[in-house]
Amino acid sequence: MKPLSLEQRIAALEKDVADLKALQPNKAGARQKDWRRTIGMFTDNPGMLEIFEEAMKIREADRREARRGYGKRPRTKS
Repeated sequence: MKPLSLEQRIAALEKDVADLKALQPNKAGARQKDWRRTIGMFTDNPGMLEIFEEAMKIREADRREARRGYGKRPRTKS
């Protein structure tokens, strides 16, 4: 198989770039999708508030469990 000339390689790359650009929406002023669009999405949502309350109960129980074991065994040097 004969290797492609530099001009052929550049033409192929230019075509590939054009194809990739065609796949992306390029609307002026359009917001990109990213994680920041979700900020505030569940504000004052009763279901999410309930989930947050339950999560805080679990976290506080974990903290109490961790504090209970603190200081019971003296550290010894090995």
